[in-house]
Amino acid sequence: MTPRLIANVRIVDPSSDRDETGNILIVDGRIEAIGADVTAPAGCEIEDCSGLIAVPGLVDACVHIGEPGAEHRETIASASRAAAKGGVTSIVMMPDTDPVIDDVALVDFVERLARDEAIVRVYPAAALTKGLHGEETTEFGLLLEAGAVVLSNGRATVDNPAVMRRAMTYARDFGAVVAVATQDRRLGGAGVMNEGLFASWLGLPGIPREAEIIPLERDLRLAALTKARYHAMSISVPQSAEAIRAAKASGLSVTAGISVNHLTLNETDIGEYRTFFRLSPPLRTEDDRRAMVAALAEGVIDIIVSAHDPQDVDTKRLPFADAENGAIGLETLLAASLRLHHSGDVPLMRLIDALSTRPAQILGLDAGTLKPGARADIALIDPDYPWVLSKDDIVSKSKNSPFEDARFTGKVLQTLVAGVTVHRA
Repeated sequence: MTPRLIANVRIVDPSSDRDETGNILIVDGRIEAIGADVTAPAGCEIEDCSGLIAVPGLVDACVHIGEPGAEHRETIASASRAAAKGGVTSIVMMPDTDPVIDDVALVDFVERLARDEAIVRVYPAAALTKGLHGEETTEFGLLLEAGAVVLSNGRATVDNPAVMRRAMTYARDFGAVVAVATQDRRLGGAGVMNEGLFASWLGLPGIPREAEIIPLERDLRLAALTKARYHAMSISVPQSAEAIRAAKASGLSVTAGISVNHLTLNETDIGEYRTFFRLSPPLRTEDDRRAMVAALAEGVIDIIVSAHDPQDVDTKRLPFADAENGAIGLETLLAASLRLHHSGDVPLMRLIDALSTRPAQILGLDAGTLKPGARADIALIDPDYPWVLSKDDIVSKSKNSPFEDARFTGKVLQTLVAGVTVHRA
């Protein structure tokens, strides 16, 4: 590969606490040197990126993909293209496919398909329990050895505390992260949105916040008992953030994520029964949203995820109570997150940390940094670029974005994986 110099770019790298204007020299797919004093060697390709920001490629730790089993909703190839458009260079693929990724052969299948067809890095998550039924743990050691980077039960919470304790104990012995959803299905019942006055106005059954808090607090107690590495995939209410804060203060190896939807939207966005806003956990109140933004800025909440969950017309173009949960988000993850920067609520360094550096650290991935020697996975952003998300511009095979026709400020103009441009706006 011809050496490449990204010149005159603002470099924001949380892994080295770097925020300066300078150059990035890429040689053989890795960052050779970085900083204001870096010069181009002979024969180097130079690209002037004045006015742009270079950040480590985003790492999305919660991506649902239809392949295998529901390729009409999303394939690994289409998801990778959507990721590249959004500046995401590494995605963690959830195990809730058909068949479930609970076997070494399925981990191998995902890795081979990703090598052949994806333009970004795809890391499989292995099922915590067989079939995601929450009854019997999978073969953690074999799955991790095959290439799985995290153990998860996908969208499903493990109801049985004895099974969860056993899974955490087993995972601890392998040093693996247990990443789970915390939604009590029985307590949530037939609820389809946040329980409260607005749900009453719409005539829709609500989901109490306790449906999230109770299983989370149970899991945190089990994490204390087993000394496991525990990650709450997507929390949505301040009480959950406080529980995470207390667990961290007590020395537990506990982390938490939140979807960008819950940082930038609230329950009133549902409007006139717009099913693209039916999510799990449900969108909460504006006070809840603001409290979660504050928890993210403080670092109580570690990472931001897209919670990318493609659904087609057969599952979304239905009455609100009958529609499936989920929204796509790979293409808008960074742009929506930048709203928090432009509003002054979250510093840019902390925002990129939550989108890239911290998820890479939690999962032990070779990503999330612009230090010399690192793989040249980079997103180049124009932070002031105004644009509107049009349905026709969506790369994902499914179009269920809650941000359709939304106005954004800030856009990914180029995405590099191993120094190769995989997306250019």
